[in-house]
Amino acid sequence: MTAPKADARIANTGTARELNWLLDDLVQRVASIRKALVLSGDGLPTGVSQDLTREDSEHLAAVASGFHSLAKGVGRHFEAGRVRQTVVELDDAFLFVTAAGDGSCLAVLADADSDVGLVAYEMTLLVKRVGVHLGTAPRTDLPTGG
Repeated sequence: MTAPKADARIANTGTARELNWLLDDLVQRVASIRKALVLSGDGLPTGVSQDLTREDSEHLAAVASGFHSLAKGVGRHFEAGRVRQTVVELDDAFLFVTAAGDGSCLAVLADADSDVGLVAYEMTLLVKRVGVHLGTAPRTDLPTGG
């Protein structure tokens, strides 16, 4: 007999568990959404949907953080304002990254045949509904240079 697989999700705090639940709900309600996560301003997952392993959630968070950072650079350089959402179209999926609070983002991987308007709308609703929980301060435990 094998032990049940441990939940690899981020669940250290009540807020993380609440985010996990809300992300699971989003994935279940919008059929074309495959995976969803919230990431901190420094690119770490702070809440993830049920079907994401720790490794996959860390990878998706890093990619989403990179895209969001590049988009912010465009906004600054061309004086175009803040980034609201970045959408990447792949052969078989869309990656949506939406600003969600103080430095954090909501990232969603959705099917290629998704109704992109619906996905973006549902993401915006989630951010507005729980924005206070999504804002994350930058980590202060980073090692100093040397």
